[in-house]
Amino acid sequence: MLTVAGILVIMSYCVFTFTSLALFPGPFSPVNNWLSDLGNSGYSPRGAAFYNVGCVLTGLALFPFFAGARKWYTSERRRKTLTMLTQVFGFIAAFALMMIGVFSEDYGELHGLWSDVFFVFNFIVLIFANVSLMTHSKFKRPIGYYGIVVAVINLLFVASSSTPLLEWLTVFTALGYVALLSYNTFRMPA
Repeated sequence: MLTVAGILVIMSYCVFTFTSLALFPGPFSPVNNWLSDLGNSGYSPRGAAFYNVGCVLTGLALFPFFAGARKWYTSERRRKTLTMLTQVFGFIAAFALMMIGVFSEDYGELHGLWSDVFFVFNFIVLIFANVSLMTHSKFKRPIGYYGIVVAVINLLFVASSSTPLLEWLTVFTALGYVALLSYNTFRMPA
């Protein structure tokens, strides 16, 4: 379940984001534009709906992704608890991403609130996932090291929130982590 949902997470976010980007009526750059600018109906009247629907669908796909993390449960109480916490925080992040799509930039502070919730919980998920999996016998450690880098990028963004490029790096490196974790789960020996 985690692997299939991971593929859906990546595909839904990328397809809808890049469709919205193709419909953006002017120059658009990760250096100058926030991802959420794609969902702003004032900036992108033809593409905003695509980005916002993409956030909702990606958030929905994250629910089975995190539910599928139960495949990583072990008999070790500490590891199982950490994995379960990863799931709970993941569900919160997934819901927040859906709310980013429901309350686009057009909603001002409400959009900002849900964006903050998403990025904070995304960081927490990355930390808990790595702590619970790094010493798991079936987990590929380079994926964990990559996850630490992603968490640091996410933390820098949460702490500064001053540059759109850092937001883009946070989102797309996190999608890379989803891809690697999906692959590792798929290749996991029974």
